[in-house]
This record gives sequence, C-alpha cells and structure tokens, in this order.
Amino acid sequence: MTERLADISARIDGIRQLGAVVNAMKGIAGARAQQARAQVFAVDSYAATIAAAMSRVLAREKTPPGTAAKSGDDRPGLLVFCAEHGFAGAFSERVLDSIGARDDPAYLFLIGSRGLSIATARGLKPHWTAPLPSHTPRIPRLANQITTAIYRAVAEGRIDCLDVVFTGWKSARPALVRQRLFPIDLADLPKTTAERPLTQLPDDTLIASLGQDYFNAQVCKAALHAFASENEARMEAMSSAGSEIARELETFQATLSRVRQEAITAEIIELGTGAAARRGKR
Repeated sequence: MTERLADISARIDGIRQLGAVVNAMKGIAGARAQQARAQVFAVDSYAATIAAAMSRVLAREKTPPGTAAKSGDDRPGLLVFCAEHGFAGAFSERVLDSIGARDDPAYLFLIGSRGLSIATARGLKPHWTAPLPSHTPRIPRLANQITTAIYRAVAEGRIDCLDVVFTGWKSARPALVRQRLFPIDLADLPKTTAERPLTQLPDDTLIASLGQDYFNAQVCKAALHAFASENEARMEAMSSAGSEIARELETFQATLSRVRQEAITAEIIELGTGAAARRGKR
C-alpha cells in the first residue's frame, strides 16, 4: 500500500510539472501573438500609404506595365506560410490541405520548418524554403529574403504570377486567406481625388519602385499574420492540454485520497485485530 501511495504521489508531481510547462508555453505564445497583432496594424498603415501614393501617381489614367494582373498565366507560383514549431494542433495540415490537388504551382515557396516536414511527408517538393522566425523583429528580414527569391524566379522566367496562402484570425477562430500578390492588381488600389503630385522620375520607374515596397509590405503582413496565428493556435492547443491536465490531476488526487483512506482503515483494522488477540490470550 505504501508503494502504491508513493507511485501515485510521484505521478501527481509529474503532472504538476507538466502543467507548469504547458502554462509557460501558453504565456509565451500569447505574448508573441499579441506583439505580432500590434505590428500588423503598423504594416497595414505602411502598405496603405504606399497604395495611396501609387494611386495618386497613376491618377487612374493609365496602367504601367508589370503591375496589372495578366490573363493566361501559365507559370503560377505559390507562397505558403506554415508553422515553424510543433504543439500548434493541425495548423500546418489545414494550410497544406487548402492548396489541394487543384494547385500545381510551377514554383512553391514554403515558410515554416514544421510545415516543411509535413509537406515532404505528403510528397510536396518546395523549390524554396525558409524558417519562420521565433521573434517578430526578424520578420522584415525574412520578407526581404522572400521577395528576393521571388524576384529571382520572375527574372529567370520560372513564374509569372504569385498567390500567397496564410492563416489569419477572424472572430477568434483561424481563417485561411488566399490572395494574389503578383502582379499587383491596380483595381485594389484606393481611389483618390487628390491632385497628382509633382514628380522628378518617370511614372514607370516611380511605380516600379513603389510597387516593390508595396509587395514587400504585403509579404511582411502575411508573415506577421502567420506568426500570430501559429502562436494563437498554440495557445488554444495549450489551453486544451491544460484542461486535460487539470482533469487528470483531479482524478489522481481523488485516487490518492481513496488509497490513503484505505491505508488508514487497514492500519486501524490491523491494530484492532491485534488488540483483540492480546485480550483473548489473557
């Protein structure tokens, strides 16, 4: 009985330690997600400013080459953001399921080490991969690496259009987002009634420069959304794990109380039996 009490007590200690680890992971994920969500607003503001500048330069009168969506794209590229680490539920699986069999990208850019291992197990072979940083200050550098790789693929004639797939967060639930990144669709630019600014550069050169900044901002925005959503998925997974740990701990504590009571009862019976035996001998 004593050995059984020791085993149950050791199990309870192990469960409590696991609960502490789960709570720590949940807290870290929550802090990272909150930080990323705050930075998404800054990137949105930056992208909106660039879009407004492009709209004022164009004045809706002409379409510079290389910025409007083309028809008959036959070399599509796909930029996919998956999870970098585990303990995030089926985060990467949902993203990879969304591209499905209907997609056969000529060039697949995949971000996230955990997602890469799952994609490889499914037989997908990305042409370019990169890990998703563990901290948001490194995401702009990742966005620069992604845009450089995409521009290289475009220059080599490997792709002529690009979609991005990432996980956003709507109504406290994850939501997959797919949108066109390249070529930039001028129809998405905000309408403006502001006067056309005085410029010193040719329109094509200016729009190309602004377009690169806008494209980089959109990639950075997708990366931040993916980063925040992965951590929010990890928070949800850790919350479920914490609830399960609490239930298991409650069960083992009840078992410990019952076993301890049984041990006390057995000792009382043993003492009573011994006393009765001594009285009988007298």
